[in-house]
Amino acid sequence: MGQVWGYRGFGGAEVQEFFERPDPSPGPGEVLVRVEAAGVNPLDHLLRSGHVPTMNGEVPFPQVLGMEAAGTVLALGDGVTGLAVGDRVTGFALTFAGTYAETTLLLAESTARIPDALPATWAATIPVAGTTALDVVDQLDLPSGASVLVNGIGGGVGIAVAQVARDRGLVVTGTASAAKRDLVTALGATFADYSEGDVVERLRPSAPFDAVVDTVGGESLRALAPLAAKPDRVISVGDFSVTEIGGVAVERRLGREGLERVARLMVEGRLDPHITATYPLARAHEALALVESRHATGKLVLDLSL
Repeated sequence: MGQVWGYRGFGGAEVQEFFERPDPSPGPGEVLVRVEAAGVNPLDHLLRSGHVPTMNGEVPFPQVLGMEAAGTVLALGDGVTGLAVGDRVTGFALTFAGTYAETTLLLAESTARIPDALPATWAATIPVAGTTALDVVDQLDLPSGASVLVNGIGGGVGIAVAQVARDRGLVVTGTASAAKRDLVTALGATFADYSEGDVVERLRPSAPFDAVVDTVGGESLRALAPLAAKPDRVISVGDFSVTEIGGVAVERRLGREGLERVARLMVEGRLDPHITATYPLARAHEALALVESRHATGKLVLDLSL
Protein backbone atom coordinates (compact mmCIF):
# COMPACT_ATOMS: atom_id res chain seq x y z
CA MET A 1 0.00 0.00 0.00
CA GLY A 2 1.16 3.52 -0.74
CA GLN A 3 -0.12 6.98 0.09
CA VAL A 4 -1.52 9.23 -2.65
CA TRP A 5 -3.06 12.71 -2.84
CA GLY A 6 -6.14 12.80 -5.01
CA TYR A 7 -9.87 13.46 -5.20
CA ARG A 8 -13.08 11.48 -5.05
CA GLY A 9 -15.13 13.77 -7.28
CA PHE A 10 -14.74 16.84 -9.46
CA GLY A 11 -14.59 20.20 -7.72
CA GLY A 12 -12.32 22.65 -5.94
CA ALA A 13 -9.67 22.10 -3.30
CA GLU A 14 -12.33 20.79 -0.91
CA VAL A 15 -12.54 17.47 -2.84
CA GLN A 16 -8.84 16.70 -2.33
CA GLU A 17 -7.70 14.18 0.26
CA PHE A 18 -5.07 11.59 1.11
CA PHE A 19 -5.90 7.94 0.70
CA GLU A 20 -4.02 4.69 0.30
CA ARG A 21 -3.93 2.36 -2.66
CA PRO A 22 -2.07 -0.84 -3.48
CA ASP A 23 0.99 -0.47 -5.69
CA PRO A 24 -0.43 -0.70 -9.23
CA SER A 25 0.70 -3.49 -11.54
CA PRO A 26 2.09 -2.43 -14.93
CA GLY A 27 0.13 -3.60 -17.93
CA PRO A 28 1.46 -3.85 -21.50
CA GLY A 29 3.49 -0.76 -22.39
CA GLU A 30 3.52 0.49 -18.79
CA VAL A 31 6.25 1.03 -16.19
CA LEU A 32 5.87 0.87 -12.41
CA VAL A 33 7.99 3.57 -10.78
CA ARG A 34 8.84 4.51 -7.21
CA VAL A 35 8.25 8.26 -7.34
CA GLU A 36 11.13 10.44 -6.16
CA ALA A 37 9.71 13.77 -7.36
CA ALA A 38 6.60 15.04 -9.13
CA GLY A 39 5.97 18.28 -10.97
CA VAL A 40 3.00 20.48 -10.04
CA ASN A 41 1.15 21.98 -13.00
CA PRO A 42 -1.99 23.98 -13.84
CA LEU A 43 -3.31 20.91 -15.67
CA ASP A 44 -3.52 19.13 -12.32
CA HIS A 45 -6.20 21.42 -10.87
CA LEU A 46 -7.96 21.69 -14.23
CA LEU A 47 -8.36 17.92 -14.30
CA ARG A 48 -9.53 17.88 -10.66
CA SER A 49 -12.09 20.58 -11.43
CA GLY A 50 -13.54 18.58 -14.32
CA HIS A 51 -12.52 21.12 -16.96
CA VAL A 52 -10.80 18.56 -19.22
CA PRO A 53 -13.33 15.71 -19.42
CA THR A 54 -11.72 14.34 -22.58
CA MET A 55 -8.76 13.30 -20.42
CA ASN A 56 -10.38 12.02 -17.24
CA GLY A 57 -14.13 12.16 -17.70
CA GLU A 58 -14.39 8.39 -18.09
CA VAL A 59 -11.80 7.56 -15.41
CA PRO A 60 -13.35 6.05 -12.26
CA PHE A 61 -12.95 7.80 -8.91
CA PRO A 62 -10.94 8.21 -6.82
CA GLN A 63 -8.38 9.83 -9.11
CA VAL A 64 -4.82 10.80 -8.22
CA LEU A 65 -3.37 14.23 -9.00
CA GLY A 66 -0.29 14.80 -11.11
CA MET A 67 0.88 14.00 -14.63
CA GLU A 68 4.71 14.04 -14.51
CA ALA A 69 7.27 12.35 -12.30
CA ALA A 70 10.83 11.15 -11.92
CA GLY A 71 11.77 8.01 -10.07
CA THR A 72 13.18 4.49 -10.20
CA VAL A 73 11.74 1.64 -12.26
CA LEU A 74 10.35 -1.15 -10.08
CA ALA A 75 8.72 -3.33 -12.74
CA LEU A 76 8.02 -3.45 -16.48
CA GLY A 77 4.87 -4.44 -18.30
CA ASP A 78 4.83 -6.68 -21.36
CA GLY A 79 6.39 -5.27 -24.49
CA VAL A 80 8.45 -2.54 -22.82
CA THR A 81 11.85 -2.04 -24.42
CA GLY A 82 14.74 0.32 -23.76
CA LEU A 83 14.15 0.40 -19.99
CA ALA A 84 15.18 -1.88 -17.13
CA VAL A 85 14.35 -2.36 -13.48
CA GLY A 86 16.52 0.01 -11.45
CA ASP A 87 16.72 2.71 -14.14
CA ARG A 88 16.26 6.33 -13.06
CA VAL A 89 13.58 7.74 -15.35
CA THR A 90 11.23 10.61 -16.01
CA GLY A 91 7.93 10.44 -17.83
CA PHE A 92 4.20 10.98 -18.17
CA ALA A 93 1.81 9.08 -15.91
CA LEU A 94 -1.33 7.31 -16.98
CA THR A 95 -4.21 9.67 -16.26
CA PHE A 96 -5.78 7.40 -13.64
CA ALA A 97 -2.45 6.66 -11.93
CA GLY A 98 -1.33 10.21 -11.07
CA THR A 99 2.05 11.24 -9.69
CA TYR A 100 1.26 12.75 -6.28
CA ALA A 101 1.98 9.26 -5.02
CA GLU A 102 4.67 6.99 -3.63
CA THR A 103 4.42 4.69 -6.66
CA THR A 104 2.78 5.17 -10.04
CA LEU A 105 2.51 3.89 -13.59
CA LEU A 106 4.20 5.73 -16.44
CA LEU A 107 3.60 5.24 -20.15
CA ALA A 108 6.71 3.41 -21.38
CA GLU A 109 6.75 5.18 -24.73
CA SER A 110 6.65 8.49 -22.85
CA THR A 111 9.34 7.56 -20.33
CA ALA A 112 13.09 8.03 -20.69
CA ARG A 113 16.20 7.27 -18.67
CA ILE A 114 17.83 10.30 -17.09
CA PRO A 115 21.54 11.01 -16.58
CA ASP A 116 22.99 10.24 -13.14
CA ALA A 117 23.99 13.90 -12.81
CA LEU A 118 20.39 15.11 -13.06
CA PRO A 119 18.52 15.53 -9.74
CA ALA A 120 15.11 13.90 -9.58
CA THR A 121 13.51 17.26 -8.78
CA TRP A 122 14.81 18.72 -12.04
CA ALA A 123 13.94 15.59 -14.01
CA ALA A 124 10.35 15.77 -12.76
CA THR A 125 9.89 19.08 -14.59
CA ILE A 126 10.86 17.69 -17.98
CA PRO A 127 7.65 16.01 -19.24
CA VAL A 128 5.29 19.00 -19.01
CA ALA A 129 7.22 22.29 -18.94
CA GLY A 130 10.42 21.08 -20.56
CA THR A 131 9.03 19.23 -23.55
CA THR A 132 6.25 21.78 -24.08
CA ALA A 133 8.91 24.47 -24.48
CA LEU A 134 10.87 22.29 -26.85
CA ASP A 135 7.77 21.58 -28.94
CA VAL A 136 6.88 25.28 -29.12
CA VAL A 137 10.28 26.42 -30.32
CA ASP A 138 10.65 23.50 -32.73
CA GLN A 139 7.20 24.19 -34.18
CA LEU A 140 7.96 27.89 -34.72
CA ASP A 141 11.29 27.02 -36.37
CA LEU A 142 12.47 30.64 -36.38
CA PRO A 143 15.91 31.75 -37.56
CA SER A 144 18.50 33.11 -35.16
CA GLY A 145 17.83 36.76 -34.39
CA ALA A 146 14.05 36.49 -34.69
CA SER A 147 11.94 38.11 -31.98
CA VAL A 148 9.57 36.24 -29.68
CA LEU A 149 7.04 37.62 -27.19
CA VAL A 150 6.20 35.15 -24.39
CA ASN A 151 2.92 35.86 -22.64
CA GLY A 152 3.29 34.65 -19.05
CA ILE A 153 7.05 34.17 -19.10
CA GLY A 154 7.33 33.77 -15.31
CA GLY A 155 5.67 30.36 -15.03
CA GLY A 156 7.22 26.95 -15.53
CA VAL A 157 6.50 26.70 -19.26
CA GLY A 158 7.29 30.36 -19.95
CA ILE A 159 10.67 30.13 -18.25
CA ALA A 160 11.54 27.02 -20.23
CA VAL A 161 10.37 28.59 -23.53
CA ALA A 162 12.55 31.64 -22.85
CA GLN A 163 15.65 29.52 -22.31
CA VAL A 164 15.14 27.17 -25.25
CA ALA A 165 14.43 30.17 -27.49
CA ARG A 166 17.50 32.02 -26.25
CA ASP A 167 19.57 28.87 -26.85
CA ARG A 168 18.45 29.03 -30.50
CA GLY A 169 19.56 32.67 -30.78
CA LEU A 170 16.10 34.19 -30.56
CA VAL A 171 15.45 37.58 -28.95
CA VAL A 172 12.92 37.16 -26.15
CA THR A 173 10.50 39.60 -24.53
CA GLY A 174 8.12 38.41 -21.84
CA THR A 175 5.08 39.61 -19.92
CA ALA A 176 4.86 38.88 -16.20
CA SER A 177 3.94 40.49 -12.90
CA ALA A 178 6.30 42.94 -11.23
CA ALA A 179 7.38 40.32 -8.69
CA LYS A 180 8.96 38.28 -11.49
CA ARG A 181 11.03 41.08 -13.02
CA ASP A 182 14.39 39.90 -11.66
CA LEU A 183 13.81 36.35 -12.81
CA VAL A 184 12.78 37.43 -16.31
CA THR A 185 15.79 39.69 -16.76
CA ALA A 186 18.07 36.93 -15.42
CA LEU A 187 16.81 34.78 -18.29
CA GLY A 188 18.18 37.35 -20.71
CA ALA A 189 14.68 38.47 -21.72
CA THR A 190 13.19 41.96 -21.89
CA PHE A 191 10.59 42.36 -19.13
CA ALA A 192 7.11 43.78 -19.70
CA ASP A 193 4.95 44.32 -16.61
CA TYR A 194 1.38 43.31 -17.44
CA SER A 195 0.08 44.70 -14.14
CA GLU A 196 1.12 48.29 -14.84
CA GLY A 197 -0.91 50.20 -17.39
CA ASP A 198 -1.63 49.04 -20.93
CA VAL A 199 1.05 46.47 -21.67
CA VAL A 200 -0.05 46.19 -25.29
CA GLU A 201 0.58 49.86 -25.95
CA ARG A 202 3.96 49.69 -24.24
CA LEU A 203 4.96 46.73 -26.38
CA ARG A 204 3.62 48.16 -29.64
CA PRO A 205 6.86 50.08 -30.50
CA SER A 206 8.69 46.70 -30.46
CA ALA A 207 6.11 45.04 -32.70
CA PRO A 208 5.66 43.17 -34.86
CA PHE A 209 7.19 40.19 -33.10
CA ASP A 210 8.13 37.27 -35.31
CA ALA A 211 6.09 35.08 -32.94
CA VAL A 212 3.88 35.36 -29.87
CA VAL A 213 3.96 32.40 -27.49
CA ASP A 214 0.98 32.30 -25.13
CA THR A 215 0.95 30.44 -21.80
CA VAL A 216 -1.98 32.35 -20.27
CA GLY A 217 -4.91 32.22 -22.69
CA GLY A 218 -8.20 34.09 -22.58
CA GLU A 219 -8.39 37.86 -22.91
CA SER A 220 -4.64 38.22 -22.46
CA LEU A 221 -3.99 36.03 -25.49
CA ARG A 222 -6.41 38.02 -27.63
CA ALA A 223 -4.97 41.35 -26.53
CA LEU A 224 -1.39 40.43 -27.42
CA ALA A 225 -2.05 38.39 -30.57
CA PRO A 226 -2.13 41.45 -32.91
CA LEU A 227 1.50 42.14 -31.97
CA ALA A 228 2.60 39.10 -33.99
CA ALA A 229 3.84 39.61 -37.54
CA LYS A 230 1.23 37.11 -38.79
CA PRO A 231 -1.78 35.47 -37.10
CA ASP A 232 -0.37 31.99 -37.62
CA ARG A 233 2.72 33.00 -35.67
CA VAL A 234 0.64 33.09 -32.49
CA ILE A 235 1.03 29.76 -30.67
CA SER A 236 -0.72 28.83 -27.43
CA VAL A 237 0.19 26.04 -25.06
CA GLY A 238 -3.20 25.78 -23.37
CA ASP A 239 -5.95 27.82 -25.05
CA PHE A 240 -7.20 25.91 -28.08
CA SER A 241 -9.49 28.79 -29.01
CA VAL A 242 -6.35 30.41 -30.43
CA THR A 243 -7.40 28.91 -33.78
CA GLU A 244 -10.39 31.27 -33.80
CA ILE A 245 -8.01 34.21 -34.26
CA GLY A 246 -5.85 32.47 -36.84
CA GLY A 247 -3.27 31.15 -34.41
CA VAL A 248 -2.20 27.59 -33.66
CA ALA A 249 -1.99 25.32 -30.64
CA VAL A 250 1.28 23.65 -29.81
CA GLU A 251 1.58 20.19 -31.32
CA ARG A 252 2.68 17.99 -28.45
CA ARG A 253 5.14 15.14 -28.95
CA LEU A 254 5.24 12.90 -25.92
CA GLY A 255 7.91 10.39 -26.91
CA ARG A 256 11.28 9.54 -25.41
CA GLU A 257 13.30 11.65 -27.80
CA GLY A 258 11.96 14.95 -26.48
CA LEU A 259 12.44 13.89 -22.86
CA GLU A 260 16.04 12.94 -23.60
CA ARG A 261 16.71 16.20 -25.45
CA VAL A 262 15.47 18.29 -22.54
CA ALA A 263 17.50 16.22 -20.07
CA ARG A 264 20.64 16.91 -22.11
CA LEU A 265 19.90 20.65 -22.15
CA MET A 266 19.67 20.57 -18.37
CA VAL A 267 22.87 18.59 -17.85
CA GLU A 268 24.72 20.88 -20.26
CA GLY A 269 23.60 23.93 -18.28
CA ARG A 270 21.44 25.33 -21.07
CA LEU A 271 18.08 24.91 -19.32
CA ASP A 272 17.30 25.53 -15.64
CA PRO A 273 13.70 24.81 -14.58
CA HIS A 274 14.00 27.48 -11.86
CA ILE A 275 12.42 25.42 -9.11
CA THR A 276 11.40 28.04 -6.59
CA ALA A 277 10.03 25.68 -3.94
CA THR A 278 9.87 21.98 -3.12
CA TYR A 279 7.24 20.38 -0.91
CA PRO A 280 6.88 16.99 0.76
CA LEU A 281 3.94 14.89 -0.37
CA ALA A 282 2.18 15.79 2.90
CA ARG A 283 2.04 19.42 1.73
CA ALA A 284 0.95 18.75 -1.85
CA HIS A 285 -2.20 20.79 -1.25
CA GLU A 286 -0.09 23.90 -0.56
CA ALA A 287 1.90 23.53 -3.75
CA LEU A 288 -1.20 23.01 -5.89
CA ALA A 289 -3.00 25.93 -4.24
CA LEU A 290 -0.12 28.25 -5.14
CA VAL A 291 -0.14 27.07 -8.76
CA GLU A 292 -3.92 27.44 -8.88
CA SER A 293 -3.64 31.01 -7.59
CA ARG A 294 -1.53 31.82 -10.69
CA HIS A 295 1.01 33.59 -8.46
CA ALA A 296 3.65 30.86 -8.55
CA THR A 297 7.03 31.84 -9.97
CA GLY A 298 8.97 29.23 -11.88
CA LYS A 299 8.34 25.59 -11.12
CA LEU A 300 7.01 23.90 -7.97
CA VAL A 301 7.92 20.29 -7.26
CA LEU A 302 6.94 17.60 -4.78
CA ASP A 303 10.07 15.98 -3.35
CA LEU A 304 9.20 12.62 -1.81
CA SER A 305 12.54 12.47 0.01
CA LEU A 306 11.41 15.31 2.31
